[in-house]
Amino acid sequence: MKKGKKYQDAAKSVDKTALYEVDDAIDLVKKTAPAKFDETVEAHIRTNCDGRHADQQIRGAVVLPNGTGKKVRILVFAKSEKITEAEEAGADYVGGEELIPKIQNENWFDYDVVVATPDMMSVVGRLGRVLGPKGLMPNPKAGAVTNDLAKAIEEIKAGKVEYRLDKSNIIHVPIGKVSFTEEQLAENFQTLMEAILKARPAALKGPFLKSVTLASTMGPGVKINPARLTLQQ
Repeated sequence: MKKGKKYQDAAKSVDKTALYEVDDAIDLVKKTAPAKFDETVEAHIRTNCDGRHADQQIRGAVVLPNGTGKKVRILVFAKSEKITEAEEAGADYVGGEELIPKIQNENWFDYDVVVATPDMMSVVGRLGRVLGPKGLMPNPKAGAVTNDLAKAIEEIKAGKVEYRLDKSNIIHVPIGKVSFTEEQLAENFQTLMEAILKARPAALKGPFLKSVTLASTMGPGVKINPARLTLQQ
């Protein structure tokens, strides 16, 4: 697919053969974001894992210290007193079984994250074929299936992001906006990488990371040296 002139001009500033240090990469991503809107900055992490094997799967969540810069809309499946808890905690939508036909038949997806109490998973499970492909199915590993709704909602609103392998064994995670300072983006990126490095599957042999790339929504990718990404002591 042919790229636009703004993208091509921005790409000239990036050495495709180089592996940049984190601070230099973030600086380049901010400078080469061509759009007039506040683009999202994403990390794309290619691993040596084989997600077809259960013991090499990676999935979890982490709270970015500076948030994502995006207003997150939360749908909570709950009942009884948990409905009030979710509403008071700031959930955008709260309901139960009555939401099933609205989602299935009306293609209602005006939310970014779905949270559910454990006793509602039998209901939510009926939406697996609808929510699953959109990455919206609540998962216990990501803290989205819980009785502590207040904590879950607070963390999501504060900047909690989920990371997991896609079919190509790549992890795609937003780490903020182009308008963030370099320090904010660096802190978010380090927090994310700490979580992912700790999630390395024990069954994996050899190097864990193949490549790590930062890019804005409309800008060119900037590769980071994966060998320099290590757990801080």
